[in-house]
Amino acid sequence: MMQMTMENKSSVSEFILMGLTDQPELQLPLFVLFLMNYTATVMGNLSLMNLICLNSNLHTPMYFFIFNLSFIDFCYSMVFTPKMLMSFVVEKNTISFRGCMTQLFFFCVFINAESYVLTAMAYDRYVAIGQPLMYQVVMSPKICCLLIFGSYLMGFISATAHTGCMVRLSFCDSNIINHYMCDIFPLLQLSCSSTYVNELMSYVAVGTAIILCSLIILVSYAMILFNIIHISSGKGWSKALGTCGSHIITVSLFYGSGLLAYVNPSSAETVGQAKFFSVFYTLLVPMLNPLIYSLRNKDVKLAMKKSWKRITS
Repeated sequence: MMQMTMENKSSVSEFILMGLTDQPELQLPLFVLFLMNYTATVMGNLSLMNLICLNSNLHTPMYFFIFNLSFIDFCYSMVFTPKMLMSFVVEKNTISFRGCMTQLFFFCVFINAESYVLTAMAYDRYVAIGQPLMYQVVMSPKICCLLIFGSYLMGFISATAHTGCMVRLSFCDSNIINHYMCDIFPLLQLSCSSTYVNELMSYVAVGTAIILCSLIILVSYAMILFNIIHISSGKGWSKALGTCGSHIITVSLFYGSGLLAYVNPSSAETVGQAKFFSVFYTLLVPMLNPLIYSLRNKDVKLAMKKSWKRITS
């Protein structure tokens, strides 16, 4: 039924993705740069997932969340990066209407799921520092699985709402998307029907997610700070800050670049700015997360050394 509605409403059967830039001299250097970025993202996240699976000392709630964070980064980089790389080497990078909606759906699933996983990680750090004696009880395997299931479920619900609202629109004239992927606001600019419901739903859904996640993260870190102040030893301070440092960096990069990418997104003047900042949260953050959690984490470093000895021995 949905497919019939799509075909009846839209005369556009495919879209053309403009890509990151239309300057010919930048195509090859950017292709090489983002191919290296994609390779590093895939290898880094797969390596971290394998490391967590193969080392029993990393089978804790914190690394369970990090595993899922890496899995999400790995998946959503695959949703749009191969298509983006094509825009640098082909003259006209096209994507079918159905393919565009599919890309939008999975992108929304993983980007929303990541925000909720980061929120669950903040709560996990609060329990670890604020209630260390109750940590194993509060963050039981059942609770951890429920938090991850809830994160994916929220991502699925949000993606269904966004894609469902997008499918109901008509696309009659232009089919050129001024972006390297099928994102919500670049698509809304092409519609020849009213986008009021879509924009309202997007602002409500995104706003609710940001407010809810930000509130939980801020409250968690306020409680963490309160507990750190009451830690008398310098070693306790260092350990507490060390367990939170990686997460704070990840949250700052993810939410900071995401918010900058969607500031006044409906304005045509901000399209270039939105594309620039979207590179950070869609391409750089998934590549940097494995490095952040590897280089700043003693347990991961130790697991890497053990794994290397196992391979070389």
